[in-house]
Amino acid sequence: MAQYVRDEGQEQAKKRQKTTASGDDQVAQQQERREVNAAVEEVEVEEEEEEERGVNKLAVHAKGVKVMPVDMNLSNDNNNNNGNSGGGGREGSHEIDEDLHSRQLAVYGRDTMRKMASAHVLVSGLRGLGVEIAKNLVLAGVRAVSLQDEGLVETADLSSQFYFKDTDVGQNRAKCCAVKLQELNPAVKVSVVEASVGTTEEDFLSQFNVVVCLDCPLEKAKRLDKFCHEHQPPIAFIRADTRGLFAQVFCDFGPNFVVSDVDGEQPQVGIVASISQSSPALVTCVEEERLEFQDGELVMFKEVEGMSELNDGKPRRVKNVKAYSFELEEDTTNFKKYDSGGLVTKVKEPKTINFKPLDECIAEPGDFLLCDFAKLERPALLHVAFLALDEFQQKKGSLPRPGMAEDAEEFVQMCQSVNQNLSQTSKGAFQKQDLDEELLRKFAMISSGDLSPMSTFIGGIVAQEALKACSGKFHPIFQFFYFDSIESLGESPVFEDVQPSGSRYDGQIVVFGQKFQQKLEKLNAFVVGAGALGCEFLKLLAMMGVSCSKNGKLAVTDDDTIEKSNLSRQFLFRQTDIGRSKSEVAGQAAQGMNPQLNIASLQNRVCPETEDVFNDSFWEDLDVVINALDNVKARLYVDMRCVYFGKPLLESGTLGPKCNTQVVIPRLTENYGASRDPPEKQAPMCTIHSFPHNIDHCLAWARSEFEGHVEKSPSEVNGYLEDTSAYASNALKQADGQTKEQLEQVVDALSTNKCTTFSECILWARKIFDEYFYNRISQLVYTFPEDAKTSSGSPFWSPPKRFPRAIKFDCKDPMHMMFVKSASILRAQVYQIDIPQWCHDEVQFNQAADSYKTPEFAPRSDVKIETDPKATSKFSASIDDSSVVENLLNALEPIGKELPAKYRLIPIPFEKDDDTNFHMELITSLANLRARNYGIQEVDKLQAKLIAGRIIPAIATSTAVATGLVCLELYKVLQNVKLESYRNTFGNLSLPLFAMAEPIPPKIFEYNNMKWSLWDRWIIEGDVTTQELLDWFSTRGLTAYSISCGPALIYNNLFPKHKERLEKKVLEIVKTVAKLEIPDYRKHFDLVVACEDEEGEDVDIPLVSIKFR
Repeated sequence: MAQYVRDEGQEQAKKRQKTTASGDDQVAQQQERREVNAAVEEVEVEEEEEEERGVNKLAVHAKGVKVMPVDMNLSNDNNNNNGNSGGGGREGSHEIDEDLHSRQLAVYGRDTMRKMASAHVLVSGLRGLGVEIAKNLVLAGVRAVSLQDEGLVETADLSSQFYFKDTDVGQNRAKCCAVKLQELNPAVKVSVVEASVGTTEEDFLSQFNVVVCLDCPLEKAKRLDKFCHEHQPPIAFIRADTRGLFAQVFCDFGPNFVVSDVDGEQPQVGIVASISQSSPALVTCVEEERLEFQDGELVMFKEVEGMSELNDGKPRRVKNVKAYSFELEEDTTNFKKYDSGGLVTKVKEPKTINFKPLDECIAEPGDFLLCDFAKLERPALLHVAFLALDEFQQKKGSLPRPGMAEDAEEFVQMCQSVNQNLSQTSKGAFQKQDLDEELLRKFAMISSGDLSPMSTFIGGIVAQEALKACSGKFHPIFQFFYFDSIESLGESPVFEDVQPSGSRYDGQIVVFGQKFQQKLEKLNAFVVGAGALGCEFLKLLAMMGVSCSKNGKLAVTDDDTIEKSNLSRQFLFRQTDIGRSKSEVAGQAAQGMNPQLNIASLQNRVCPETEDVFNDSFWEDLDVVINALDNVKARLYVDMRCVYFGKPLLESGTLGPKCNTQVVIPRLTENYGASRDPPEKQAPMCTIHSFPHNIDHCLAWARSEFEGHVEKSPSEVNGYLEDTSAYASNALKQADGQTKEQLEQVVDALSTNKCTTFSECILWARKIFDEYFYNRISQLVYTFPEDAKTSSGSPFWSPPKRFPRAIKFDCKDPMHMMFVKSASILRAQVYQIDIPQWCHDEVQFNQAADSYKTPEFAPRSDVKIETDPKATSKFSASIDDSSVVENLLNALEPIGKELPAKYRLIPIPFEKDDDTNFHMELITSLANLRARNYGIQEVDKLQAKLIAGRIIPAIATSTAVATGLVCLELYKVLQNVKLESYRNTFGNLSLPLFAMAEPIPPKIFEYNNMKWSLWDRWIIEGDVTTQELLDWFSTRGLTAYSISCGPALIYNNLFPKHKERLEKKVLEIVKTVAKLEIPDYRKHFDLVVACEDEEGEDVDIPLVSIKFR
């Protein structure tokens, strides 16, 4: 196969000088690689049938096609994955490890994951870009990834190929990284493929669903793409390259490619309030959430009462959409009259895209995918440049030499020729471009560069495009994407020290030079977090050579440990690492990629409580901080510290296929905390407790009840048993509704419903079932009957409220039994009761659960049910609370005395990722039974886990895109570029969309020829008195009238007694009044000073630091 896809200029590349750097591989890894290489040389796959699985291992005539491993299904099945691309995929029953892929399932769903799991992808070209693409595909869980590259590892490859080591130089690229890629996901078959004499191009390519070609000459790419395009069914073809700080991507998924879901967003559901009998029909929805329907889209109705004709499952088109209403393109005049209820859901329509082959697209590229609106003309220019670069390679046998002006000039001339030819042959489809010759010279001079950040960014994009091709999920690139980060080169680059020297960093040196490389190696950097983002950052920094000298240091910290669900994205971790420290394992793995990396792995959370670890000296010594965090609170704290110490902060985050990056540069940009997302909308308390109308409400209630029964209540009991007198004293002081409920829980757990046997646990579970799903619902409909009216006379049970129905226990109902079993087992664990074997015998357990006789429930007329959506607490004050609390304490006193001295319950914190602990079974059954009460659609355990577990959707590709972009900004930080050269980015791989914008500068304050921003801190040196501090401000035309330290007021000119403090040292006052304890490592303390100008107007000034040491 190599003769079809490898770069014809590769022979020239082989002649380049190879230098083997120092560094030893582990003996085991060397032995493993030798075995793999031997297997590849010896194994020739023959066609055979496997009876157990009933599929052909090889349906193509692979004469001379060598693959590894042997056990691979390469059948050429025309029954492709999604009706789109695919030569070799066979969609069948693919079991998905939901614990491993839970975050990814939240993005794709099971159907898409199954389609991906039946796909076979070829990646040709295994330098930095190729291995990045392969890594992301293996993590995603495709069926098979075949690797091809006949080139040999060169020292310069180590600048971006993170699986190569010094000892690999001179060996085959594909073979050297196959084992490492296989380790990422044992469920994916990773193979190395070679082509021998007799293999036809058609036979070879027909086995794949997707072909990804890198470093592939244009003419060869055209021929390969033509075959893939015309194949039935079409084989998706992707061509991509990175050249220094420039990149191109081309996609052809064949004619009539069907996208089943263009954006991956959940279709919006509206709650119907009314429907008119008219033409067109006017539909009004409850004003709970603005409708996001668009004119011309399709919607579907269900649960409509009265106008039942709309419940036929037929999609209907909408028009004239407003915030809470729309019109149906339908005549409902003769329909039944609308009564009540109804849900309307947007129908996602598939989209068919007609891709053109590469040969046609060259002259007629169509609309380019834009990413930077400050460079509207750049994609067309790069289209010309990459075509000219291919022409240069074919003519010279190599890329333009780094820093060589004569090669750059010749390249510019070729660009002019290509530009002219394109405009003449395209018949107006491609307009002749105004060529930026200076940019083209830079393009030529750095085109031989191979940068890890570029490979990571483009590798994330290309891998996602390959996954789109095999699944039909998300809109693909149509058809060209060009990208550059030329600003990373600096304002005035001088190509003086860019000649390769046999270093592992040559791919970077030919772009930035030796001096810049030394600057990277001396950096003191801090990576906060070692999860998905952190793993990618550590890989990138190791490849770039950051902190890879004795004068540089990279610190990484993370207080978390590795879980199974991390393995699908956090690619530095393996199954054997589960339970170990993330930062420790990630640090060791990064050091394995580059033994020169000077890294320190810490296990501390960065927060106010660890300022003795991350002290002033630590922050002052840093050159840059890179956030790899997963929560806003931690981000804000790190941001605050970076502002305080004036350090650059590189921020990023992902959410499913979306990602964002932000550059925070001292005195140049606003900080991370300057703008915040609006808070998430919370459902009212009464909705959660009594009037749910969607499954999210049911799951929120289920999670709350779970935590109450198995964690909070046992903890409350233990709090009482630890010190009964102190607990009682505190309870009497509080004596409110919340205290009363907590005491009732303690009495219930230690007396009323105390369990000593497993049978009693089952009895308790049955009582809870009846209480939650029958008694409470019966009480609710007794208090508010179906025909109840509000004080204004309108129906009480109007949308969004749903009228509930009580449920009686039925041991034949699997959901009922899931609840009773999981609740019984967890109750037994709380009370440290052994779980008998018969618990897992369905017949015996059902008999035990069914033996409980339900007492007749009688509703009461004095029960108050909260209906106010503004209420924030379910506890209401009562004049009887104090006496009730006292009575409960009195009742507890003899109970506590009868218990053994060390008697305690076992609180069980919620753990969503352990599939054997019955936590999700209990939450799922709680939520679904409540949903059944209210006629809400139920969910399976995975969906319940995603919502109740508050799982953040995550995929490896968006992580790669975000981290690659961040490290391109890191180059700029070290170049001290201007504000307009930096980029903040929002990306959405599903659309796809990349929106890059210049960062916002900080707000500047001015007074008396002084300027400052949030980045400034006024530092006053010396152990000054209060009067000296006031005088310091006075000389600047400011009157300091109030000084505080934390919550304590140090001085205020309105208080006569404060005059006594004028001659005292501020440090002394801070210690005595504010009770501030200043550790030995701190040389200063901070004050907030309120000032006014000469006219008595307040002036906002920066934070004031007294540097007393």
